[in-house]
Amino acid sequence: MQTSFTDEQLKDPGVARANEILRSCVHCGFCTATCPTYQVLGDELDSPRGRIYLIKDMLENDRPADAKTVKHIDRCLSCLACMTTCPSGVHYMHLVDHARAHIEKTYKRPLFERLLRNTLAMILPYPGRFRLALLGAKIARPFKRLVPEARLRAMLEMAPKRIPPVSRNDDPQTFGAQGETKMRVALMTGCAQKALNTDINDATIRLLTRLGCEVVVAEGAGCCGALVHHMGREGESHAFAEANIKAWTANDFDAVVINTSGCGTTVKDYGHMFRNDPLSEKAAEVSAKAMDVSELLSKLDFKAKAPEALKVAYHAACSLQHGQQIKSAPKSLLTNAGFEVVEPKDSHLCCGSAGTYNLMQPEISNQLKSRKVATLEAKEPDVIAAGNIGCMMQIGSGTALPIVHTVELLDWATGGPRPQSLG
Repeated sequence: MQTSFTDEQLKDPGVARANEILRSCVHCGFCTATCPTYQVLGDELDSPRGRIYLIKDMLENDRPADAKTVKHIDRCLSCLACMTTCPSGVHYMHLVDHARAHIEKTYKRPLFERLLRNTLAMILPYPGRFRLALLGAKIARPFKRLVPEARLRAMLEMAPKRIPPVSRNDDPQTFGAQGETKMRVALMTGCAQKALNTDINDATIRLLTRLGCEVVVAEGAGCCGALVHHMGREGESHAFAEANIKAWTANDFDAVVINTSGCGTTVKDYGHMFRNDPLSEKAAEVSAKAMDVSELLSKLDFKAKAPEALKVAYHAACSLQHGQQIKSAPKSLLTNAGFEVVEPKDSHLCCGSAGTYNLMQPEISNQLKSRKVATLEAKEPDVIAAGNIGCMMQIGSGTALPIVHTVELLDWATGGPRPQSLG
């Protein structure tokens, strides 16, 4: 794709990176075949190729974002299926992230949208506040039919039936390895996950220490910044990221282990986010050490035996299969543990969770959820497994099948307790 940015414009690192990405696009349209929003809406402007044209026009002309551009960029899930499909290696993630930051700086949203987005940014990354919000939503949920706004109804529906008590395992501390210490790792405990499902971190700690890892929950680490990063709020996302970088480089770790794949994609991109910052070296170090828990487990030699013969439908989170290109590790781990693993049709398509997407775009999100649930249930599994809390909440709200994190099954297969979700 030809571009015509001026030399002055290209002095901006974000614009220069956008120019590189735009020039690599050859308009082939392969991305439209795997884009969930294009499949649902059938609008070229709701495909990666269409959004690329909108972003190019906005950035080249150095103009404020308009309502049309904002509508179609907002509808993007950032599932990154287009990056997996693209034969030209177009780094759509960096392009759409820059576009969102430009929108945030130059476009004034309607008052209700501004309030809604500010509320989400002030609550979701903070576990304590989020837990209180979930309690409030749970109390108000019986009256959701009286709420005219679909996005507010979606927020009420987000509250789980059971809000777990706070897990003290999420506090800064060190968990010693059982037997010989093979690795020393930092565990990212996340933010929303600590309010929605404490079993995941608990199972991860048990599993890793059982396999010879000393697990450290580092003082000062918290939200990865992804939730606000995808809203275009660069200042806030970089502040969260900076706190993590400093916390994880204050000590020597063999790996930074992440069990929420949406966070993992962002942490692995810290090196890019801070490429022009004094923290660039430390950010790159963290990105290099960041590993999804399934990546780390694949490197450890261990034996597991499924306590029960279960058929497990594996849901591949977009942030794992597209954002990090981790596709076989979770399935291999479950299969080697003795579980029967099946995959749904169109496993490359998003479930519609996508961070805050299910709250901001509930209509499209619900269509994608219905598709995903139908393909999973068609496999007639005993349980659904996934590697991302957002996907687990999204799919779990649409099916009666139990849904667990991959590590919960692996923990169980190596001597841990039966996952609570299985009953």
